[in-house]
Amino acid sequence: MAVLQSTLSRPLLLATRTLQWVSSVIAMGFYAYFVHRQHHGVHIIFNLVISVLSVVFFIPAFLSPFRSTLLSKWVVIIDTIFSYLWLTAFIFAAQSYNYGDVYFIAPFGVKVSVKHAAEAFTFLAFFFTLVGLVTETLTRWSDADHEPVVREKHNAADTRAPLDAPANTTGTAAV
Repeated sequence: MAVLQSTLSRPLLLATRTLQWVSSVIAMGFYAYFVHRQHHGVHIIFNLVISVLSVVFFIPAFLSPFRSTLLSKWVVIIDTIFSYLWLTAFIFAAQSYNYGDVYFIAPFGVKVSVKHAAEAFTFLAFFFTLVGLVTETLTRWSDADHEPVVREKHNAADTRAPLDAPANTTGTAAV
């Protein structure tokens, strides 16, 4: 029995990939604005780099709902890596924008609501990356049940000792 049927999983996966990419683009916009306002701050730079890399690396993921090939395996690896990176970015944003007087924390002068919105879209990017990872894995698992098993056929006349086997010194042919 399939864990997740292809007719249901493919539109769900495409919607997840779209929300994942849109959240990354919006987070990239917020962090680029923060860098433009005040360019120092390790957390801001880290979050900007993660969002820019996500926008680039999530583009091949749009093809994965339509093809269950080697691309899907790479998408799972990318999702695994970026789920941890987005979790780290969310932790950085939560540490920066939830303690003390948030208005005076870098970038100075940006409204608190904008900082909280950046934190929210960072969480959404993490969440949709995690949902995409789980959905992609379950979809590939269910697709693996439908792929035929391919086996090589060998004739009895073609059998011989492996090439790395010890030499036969008795004079009879090895079978």
